[in-house]
Amino acid sequence: MAKNEGSLKSTLAVSLNNYLDAGAIVAGASGLTLWKEYLHLEEMQLGWLNALSANALGAAIGAIIGGFLADKYGRKFIFTYNLLVYMLGVLIIMFTVNYPMLLAGFLVTGISVGIGVPASWTYISESSEVNNRGRNICISQMSWGIGPMCILLFGMLFAPGGYLYAPVESLAHSIVGADAAQAAIEVFSSRVVFCTLFIVAFVAWNLQRQLQESAEFTANKAKDKSGIVDNIKLLFTNKIAVKTVTYLAVIYLTWNLVASVMGFFMPHIYETAGGLSNESANMLSCVSWVFVVVTTFIISFFVDKVAHRFFYVFGLAAALTAWILIIGGGVSTIAGIWIFTILWGVNNGSSVQVFYALWGSELFPAKFRAGAQGLMFFIVRGLSAAWGLVFTFIYGENGEGFTIAAYCMVVLLLISLIVGLVGMPNTRGKSLDVITKERYGDNY
Repeated sequence: MAKNEGSLKSTLAVSLNNYLDAGAIVAGASGLTLWKEYLHLEEMQLGWLNALSANALGAAIGAIIGGFLADKYGRKFIFTYNLLVYMLGVLIIMFTVNYPMLLAGFLVTGISVGIGVPASWTYISESSEVNNRGRNICISQMSWGIGPMCILLFGMLFAPGGYLYAPVESLAHSIVGADAAQAAIEVFSSRVVFCTLFIVAFVAWNLQRQLQESAEFTANKAKDKSGIVDNIKLLFTNKIAVKTVTYLAVIYLTWNLVASVMGFFMPHIYETAGGLSNESANMLSCVSWVFVVVTTFIISFFVDKVAHRFFYVFGLAAALTAWILIIGGGVSTIAGIWIFTILWGVNNGSSVQVFYALWGSELFPAKFRAGAQGLMFFIVRGLSAAWGLVFTFIYGENGEGFTIAAYCMVVLLLISLIVGLVGMPNTRGKSLDVITKERYGDNY
C-alpha cells in the first residue's frame, strides 16, 4: 500500500511537467492574436513561433538531448536542473518587446519541455506497480489536459473584455505609460498568463528535486557502465529497437501532426474561420480541455484492466468523427464548433499520446529507455515543426483553406488508426523486466 501511495505521489510531482508542456503551447496559442497585433506579425512569423516552440522543433531539440542524458546521468538529474531552463524561457517571453525575443523565449521554453518529457514518462513507468502503470500514465495525461484548461481559463479572464482584464490594463498602464498603443496594453494579458506558468514551474522544480532516483535506473547503472555513444549504437543496431521506434514514431507522428496544429492554432482558427472573439475562442478551447480531463480520468480506472485496443480505437474514432463533421458542416455555425470541440476533447482524453507514453516507456530496456523516447520525440516534434509551416500555407490568412486542411487531418488520423492496430503490443499486466526479456532476451 505504501509503495502504491509513493508511486502516486511521485507521479503527481512529475506530471507537472505535462502541465508545463501543454501549458506553454496553449499559453502561446491563447495570446497569438494579441502578439500578432502588438508586434505586427504575419502568418509566416506565427508559423515560425509554432515551429520553434514547445509544440515542435524546440521540444524536438530538447528531447534528443534530454533522453540520452537521462539514461546516462539519471532521471533525477533532469528534474534537478531542467525547469530552471523552462523558467528562463518564460521570463524572456514575459519581458518580450520584439519578435526575436519572443522567438527566443518560445525556443528556450520548448527545449526545456523536450528535455523533460522522456525522463518524466520513463520515471513514471519505472516507479509504478504493474497494475497501476497505465493509471499513472493517465494521471500524467490528465495534467496535460489540466494545464491547457487552466491556461485557457486565465487567457479568457485576462483577455481584453474578460472579467479580470481591468487589473491587467492598470498594470500595463503603470509599466508602459498611459499613452501606450492599445496593442501594447492588451498583450499584457498574455504576459500575465505566462507568469502563472513561471509560478507553477518554480513549485514543480522544488517538488521534483526532492524525488528519489528511479530504482530501475540505479540497478541498471550498477551492472552496466556503457556510455551515451554506446547506447545510441545499441538503439540503432538492435532490430527490435529499430522496429519499435518506427512503429511508435509513425502512430504518434500522424496523430501529433493534427494535435500540434490544434494545440497551437485552435483559438486562432476559432477567431479567423469561426469569426469568434479572442475571449470566446479561448473559452471554447478551455471547454475542450475539460473533456480531455474528464475522459482521461474515467479511462484511468480501466486502462490496466481492459484491452488497450478498445481505448485506442475509441479515441481515434472521436477524432475522425470530429473532422468529418467539420468537413460536412464547416465551422461557420455555433453548433458545428461545439460538436467539434467536444469530440476533439474526447479524442485527446483517450489519445494516441496516452499509449505512446505508455508503450514508449515499456518497450525498451532501461539502458536506452529514455534515449529511445527522446529520439522518437525528436522525430515527431521536428516534423511537426515543418508541418506547422506548411499548415499556414494551406490554411491561409483568414481560414480560406480550412476544408483542405481538414481533409489532410482525416488522412493522418486514419494512418495512425490502421498502423496502431496492426502493430499493437500486448504489455498489459506485465512488469517492465518481463517485457524487456520477452523482447530482447536476458542480455538487457
